[in-house]
Amino acid sequence: MLHDPFSKRKVLITGGAGFIGSHIVDMLVKKGNEVTIFDNMTSGSLGFIDEHLGNEGVYFIEGDLLDTSELSRACENVDFVFHVAANPDVRLGSTDTYVHFEQNITATYNLLEAMRLKGIRDIAFTSTSTVYGEATVIPTPESYGPLMPISLYGASKLACEALITSYSHTFDMRSWIFRFANIIGPRSTHGIIVDFIEKLEKDPESLEILGDGRQSKSYLHVKQCVDAMGFAIENSTDDVNIFNIGSEDTITPKLIGEIIVKEMGLENVEFQYTGGNRGWKGDVPKMMLSVDKLKDMGWKPKWGSKKCVKETVRSLLKGD
Repeated sequence: MLHDPFSKRKVLITGGAGFIGSHIVDMLVKKGNEVTIFDNMTSGSLGFIDEHLGNEGVYFIEGDLLDTSELSRACENVDFVFHVAANPDVRLGSTDTYVHFEQNITATYNLLEAMRLKGIRDIAFTSTSTVYGEATVIPTPESYGPLMPISLYGASKLACEALITSYSHTFDMRSWIFRFANIIGPRSTHGIIVDFIEKLEKDPESLEILGDGRQSKSYLHVKQCVDAMGFAIENSTDDVNIFNIGSEDTITPKLIGEIIVKEMGLENVEFQYTGGNRGWKGDVPKMMLSVDKLKDMGWKPKWGSKKCVKETVRSLLKGD
């Protein structure tokens, strides 16, 4: 096992005021690192990181990865980068074809160039299960191919992976690429659970569900996700390391809706389906990742998808 790479390091985290990023900040600060949070606040919130702001060794820069001069300043005296910033809305690509190119691909290129020029060697990148497209092997292992994403979001993340692996080999960097299932939990700002809660708050008698409600996907709590990332980095030594992170089962939108209705104390809610086997153009109807690679190293998810959904619903309803 490696010496803990997060301890006493100078870490830059892009998107650190966002949902997953802020939980990574919690972990990094707890381990005693000097942390610089870089976020353009498009979807981030100072409320997610306010317990750390003003503390010694924690710095916040409101900046954009498209601003290369600001990014260069943020990379000063950094030795590890968590690249979490991205536009996370998969559906947006069907109406805005440029947003994922700019916010994911161009932003990642700018970051890698800044790292190269500043001599920063280590990067952890949050990718996605959508790089696999409609996989014919489920659970899907990291070795699955060819990778043919069906959403522009998935395509942009795969392009980012390619940039990162090529920079790793060309400029002697080390990288950890994490392909996530659906990550949920406190501070969630988008996704099916947030969407369903908002719909039911507006109309407690009916709930629109995209597709036929039978899509089957894996969900993992954000705290377990962050734990898996830390474990993988501490226990892997290759120049390029790719890991799936998710739970070992799936859940349907219909069951998610039923859980939320129950937790909100509602009765006689009518579920209305838009029809079809997918929720939107680019949606993958079935997704479950193989986490055998991490399990063989000693990590495994503590909860199944249903438990993760229940805990997330409860935390969001409490305002967490």
